[in-house]
Amino acid sequence: MKAKTYFLILFLVTIISCKQVDNKLNVTVYETSEAGNKLTPISTFTSDENASIITLNPKETFQTITGFGGAFTESSAYLLNKLSKKNRDTILQAYFAEDGANYSLTRTHMNSCDFSLNQYSYSPVAEDMELEHFTIKEDMDDLIPMIKDAMKVSKDGFKIFASPWTAAPWMKDNKKWVGGKLLPKYYDTWALFFSKYADAYKEQGIDIWGFTVENEPHGNGNNWESMHYSPEEMTEFVQHHLGPKLEADGKGDLKILGYDQNREGLKEWVDVMFKDKASSKYYDGTAIHWYESTYEVFPEALQYAHNKAPNKYLIETEGCIDSQVPVWQDDAWYWKKEATDWGWDWAPEKDKHLHPKYAPVNRYARDIIGCLNNWVDGWVDWNMVLDTKGGPNWFENWCVAPVIVDTATDAVYFTPLYYTMAHFSKYIRPEAKVIGLENSDKELQVTAAQNTDGSIAVVVFNEGKTKKSFKLLLAEKETLINIDAQALQTIMVSTIKN
Repeated sequence: MKAKTYFLILFLVTIISCKQVDNKLNVTVYETSEAGNKLTPISTFTSDENASIITLNPKETFQTITGFGGAFTESSAYLLNKLSKKNRDTILQAYFAEDGANYSLTRTHMNSCDFSLNQYSYSPVAEDMELEHFTIKEDMDDLIPMIKDAMKVSKDGFKIFASPWTAAPWMKDNKKWVGGKLLPKYYDTWALFFSKYADAYKEQGIDIWGFTVENEPHGNGNNWESMHYSPEEMTEFVQHHLGPKLEADGKGDLKILGYDQNREGLKEWVDVMFKDKASSKYYDGTAIHWYESTYEVFPEALQYAHNKAPNKYLIETEGCIDSQVPVWQDDAWYWKKEATDWGWDWAPEKDKHLHPKYAPVNRYARDIIGCLNNWVDGWVDWNMVLDTKGGPNWFENWCVAPVIVDTATDAVYFTPLYYTMAHFSKYIRPEAKVIGLENSDKELQVTAAQNTDGSIAVVVFNEGKTKKSFKLLLAEKETLINIDAQALQTIMVSTIKN
């Protein structure tokens, strides 16, 4: 009897152990933290009776992901050409290789912008209505080689959309690079400009995915290249000029994103852009920026924009730590509330509360998560590379990029912002679906998406100063995970496609 009892107990223990193994969720965890982790794999976790619960629901799906990435600017491309070939290649690999951040959605500028070395236009000859003198020669030394080399590195490829900051002054009412409006008599010429740009880049082996109609149509305080539109004026241009021209030239597949400025102003724009079938016809979506606030995501505005055009893109096309000289090789600074933006000094009194001092990593992490949880399907950073001053650019408009370089010493600094971006771009791939989840700890910011291969990427941000624990649940399986104080995690869940 004793032997039978022993084997019965052993059998039951084995069954229970197997059940526990079967209930274990198979995950791989990567963490970036104030303590020093940089996409570091984490595999050892300690039990915690106070662990919160995050429950995934892949059956509840939201938007389809277009991609994540950054912008090709003349400033970034110029700096890359000043580095050694080894470091230039290192940066391109870090951004575009499969084992790097694997960027999938990118932006560039048409004509010059503030992050150009000087002011220029592809249409330099006044009153050249047919753009017979159109030329992209200004892009040939730096910008186009950077894009081509990134294409060589990228295994999956990436989408690229282009944005104009302004038409040439001769097309505008004020005849200046800064401010003013496009004169209606040049609407057809300006539409032709977009078509010729796509052709010129295609001749260089670069396929353009789409356009935003105008970077920051409200202007930028009359500081650098800009051209103003009202919602009605932009829609007039798109509906009767740009859209029909691209269609007539066999480029109807190129995407057109309207607006392209801060989120708080979304309602007035989407109400006009998507007023009816005719106004909506050529708009493929809406482009937005984050500069309205250092912490506020404006979820109501994002939801309103989505509901107005639920089958169209909603893409964050620019965000950066602006009006700030980068801090060199000091990771700790990027986790501290030391940065300020334009609004710290210049915002009107009623908006000052939207621009407190902030931690750069926190701004990126909480914004991307907040966007994904409110229907945004793409998120694009600004400059990929800047120097230790936050330039170069002709206006001396200093900003921070995820990668900072010192061309004098051929030194490269991957800031914590690079790893923050990679937590999303590397693991949430194009065509992934944002999925539903329940999170019992409101101090943890969480989003999740299921990739086309069935894997689920869960991104968790602990902005607080204390470590936390949570159980991640999917169907009948679970796993316990610890997250450090001030840390960002991507948890890859191995599963099968529904």
